[in-house]
Amino acid sequence: MPTLATTVDGLKLPNPFVIGSGPPGTNLNVITRAFREGWGAVIAKTISLDASKVINVTPRYAKLLGADGKDVVGWENIELISDRKFEIWLDEFKKCKDQYPDGVLIASIMEEYNRDAWTEIVERCQDAGVDAFELNFSCPHGLPERKMGAAMGENPEILGEVSEWVMAAAKKPVWAKMTPNVTHIEDPSRSALRAGCQGVSAINTIRSVMSVNLETLRPEPSVEGYTTPGGYSCKAVRPIALRMVMEIATMIRREFPGRSLSAIGGIETGGDAAQFILLGGDTTQVCTGVMKHGYDMVKRMCDELLAFMEKHKFETIADFKGKSLDYFTTHAELVRMQKERKDKQKAAAEEAAAKKMVKADSEWSGDDFVKQSDALARG
Repeated sequence: MPTLATTVDGLKLPNPFVIGSGPPGTNLNVITRAFREGWGAVIAKTISLDASKVINVTPRYAKLLGADGKDVVGWENIELISDRKFEIWLDEFKKCKDQYPDGVLIASIMEEYNRDAWTEIVERCQDAGVDAFELNFSCPHGLPERKMGAAMGENPEILGEVSEWVMAAAKKPVWAKMTPNVTHIEDPSRSALRAGCQGVSAINTIRSVMSVNLETLRPEPSVEGYTTPGGYSCKAVRPIALRMVMEIATMIRREFPGRSLSAIGGIETGGDAAQFILLGGDTTQVCTGVMKHGYDMVKRMCDELLAFMEKHKFETIADFKGKSLDYFTTHAELVRMQKERKDKQKAAAEEAAAKKMVKADSEWSGDDFVKQSDALARG
């Protein structure tokens, strides 16, 4: 009987489905709801030591609908990190661990380029009982003037230095969350792993502009008639996320065996999760999906993933993690393999034709007389 239970960086999860940092983990009420519904772990909304400069606006979401006008395939947000005081978060972390001591609670943290700030936030959060950290090096909008989020994560050298600061203070596992808004996502991932981070999370949202209203001529979401580029998520980003997860997983396999990868990007079904695990993910994070379908979606996803495992006779997540990575190669190699196959088919056809040629008078057939004559003429 297959099991979804898995252990990643010493964290024991009942299943690989993790609430991704964002609105679904924005306070104690919703975090505990996620644990009640059976999520494998919860990553709280990103916090910082000083939330006084975090001011959200409304509206702050925009949706891209499918051809039916109903299905949401793309989702943009211009939402910032948590606007709640750090002291409130510390209190809620403690209460959460009191209520769900076995629940894996992960703090998402983000700070400016300041070693003392990163050290303080790590030490105080782990004293409050969190089980692990995710470093937000990837928020694509908001607070760039403070060199936070993607403004830091786009620079592998700075990301690596900050990761070293964190690892010097952390006593719990640390994942570094990568921005997709770079040319080669392996570069910042490599910096985090070299600095000692146990794992990488990828991808965060893709910097985007959702649309322009053709009546008002204003970009959306419109706030006082204006907007700012935001982060794009949901099903439409999945192919890009799969590609980047594959690239990171391939790099980890070659250079950092044993390190972990938490995969993110448009996951809404057990089948979606299976694809990311096949490409090297240890866990799969869901954020926008929860905002579309609710916390109880985890039950359906677990059933779907188990059905996939039963079909292929996989007993554990480890049995198929990274199993599809071996099927990637270069375009030149694809050309070579295809030519080789066609050459073999041609040779086999010529051999078969030669075998069909009449070699003695007794082999002539009235039904195939014309074909036999043509074969001898071509031979």
